[in-house]
Amino acid sequence: MGIHKRDIMVDRVKAARDTQAAAQEQFKSALEQFDSVVKLKETDLKKAYNNLNREYEASEDIAEKVSSRIEKIEDVADALFNEWEEELALYKSRELRRSSKEQLTKTRQKYREMLRSMRKAEASMEPVLAIFRDNVLFLKHNLNAQAIGSLHGEFANLKGEIENLISKMNHAIESSNKFIAEIKS
Repeated sequence: MGIHKRDIMVDRVKAARDTQAAAQEQFKSALEQFDSVVKLKETDLKKAYNNLNREYEASEDIAEKVSSRIEKIEDVADALFNEWEEELALYKSRELRRSSKEQLTKTRQKYREMLRSMRKAEASMEPVLAIFRDNVLFLKHNLNAQAIGSLHGEFANLKGEIENLISKMNHAIESSNKFIAEIKS
């Protein structure tokens, strides 16, 4: 009560941006863990599997958190834009109504660009998680030196996917920061 939807949306965009930054760090950590597994000696396999599985589960959790944050942004944005649209009819001044409608259109456009960027970064998490999941399962069921040898090729794939993910998240974070700055002005 007493908090404007615009402020709530800004807070949610900030939370999503921060969660995406945390997701980047988590995926980097998972990649480092994966790299260390590829380089392990056979006696360390069980420990390596447990560490890698923990990283995978943490990556999965942060990916879900990113999705949840984006959904919360969409909820408040829908409410904000609907309220704004309804309030246009309350203006008596045509000039003020026109100006407010132009501002609404610009804000919606900026919001859609930011959301598209966030959704693109979100979508790039699933391929990374799928490769990660496959390799964790493979390692779980093949705790031997042969399994480690076969992971070298997958490491290159995973590294490329994570680099792509981080690039998309950086773009989404920049888009979020730009949107926050613009909506506050």
